[in-house]
Amino acid sequence: MTRRTHRARQPIALTVAGSDSGGGAGLQADLKTFLALGVHGTSVVTCLTAQNPAAVTATHATPPAFVRAQLDAVWAELPPAAAKTGMLFNAEIIQTVADFWTELGSARTSARKTSRKTPPLVVDPVMIATSGARLLQSDAIAALVTRLVPLATLLTPNVDELAALLGRPAAEFNSVEELRCAARELRSRYGCAILAKGGHLTDPAEATDIFWDGREELLLSAPRIRGVATHGTGCTYAAAITGYLALGCRLSHAVQLAKEHITQAIDQSIRIGHHTALNPLWR
Repeated sequence: MTRRTHRARQPIALTVAGSDSGGGAGLQADLKTFLALGVHGTSVVTCLTAQNPAAVTATHATPPAFVRAQLDAVWAELPPAAAKTGMLFNAEIIQTVADFWTELGSARTSARKTSRKTPPLVVDPVMIATSGARLLQSDAIAALVTRLVPLATLLTPNVDELAALLGRPAAEFNSVEELRCAARELRSRYGCAILAKGGHLTDPAEATDIFWDGREELLLSAPRIRGVATHGTGCTYAAAITGYLALGCRLSHAVQLAKEHITQAIDQSIRIGHHTALNPLWR
C-alpha cells in the first residue's frame, strides 16, 4: 500500500459566536458552512444557548477571560485567513474581542508577529433571534459600534439591526432605496463595507441586499422562497462570506458567491423533526 506523502492544505476560518444547541444557527451553522466551502473551521464560543428552532430558553455567557484564552489558543497554532463574529451577548465580551483584534494590528504583539496578522473580519451584529429572544444586551450596542465595528472589514446587518444601529424604527426601512441609503450612512459612520440585508423587506417576489464599500455598489437579488421558515440565515450568509474570503476571494466577489450559497441553502432546506432547517451542505 502506497502511503500518501503530500496532503492537501486547507485555509482556516474562525467564527467567534454563540452555540446553538439545536444546530441550526450560531457557530454550528458557521462550521457547517466552512466545511461546505472546503475551509477548516475554528471557533471561539462566546455564549451557550439552550435553543431549538422554536425558542431560546436560556443563555450562559462565556467569561471574557476564557474568550481571550480561546482566541490565544487558535492564533498560537491555527491563525485564520478570515474571521467572523456572531452572537457576542455583552459589552465585556465585545471589548475582549476588540482588544484582541487591536493587538493583532499593533507592533506591541508578541515576537511571533508573523503568525498574528490581522485577517479580514466580518461582523454579523447579532441582536435578536428569529424566535424573538434578545442575543445582545441592550447596553452592549454602544460597545459594538465604538469598539468592534470600526475594526470590521464588513458589517452585515438585517433590517432590524439597521434600525438599532441607526437609532430609527424598523418600520422606516421598507424599500430597497431606503436600504441603499442606510448602507451609505453606516459606511460613512464606521468606515467599513456594509451588506444591508433586505430579507425582512415586504417585497413578495425577491429578497434583495445592498453591498456598499465606498466605491462599489452591488444590488444582490434572489427570488423569495415561499413556504420555508428557518433560522440561522444571517449566520450562514456571514459564514459563507468569511469562507470565501479565506479562500482568497476579494470582498465583493465573496459577497456575491455567499448570496448564491445562502439562496441555495434555503431553497434546498431539509426537514428535521417538525421543523425546516437550512442546508449549508447543499453542494
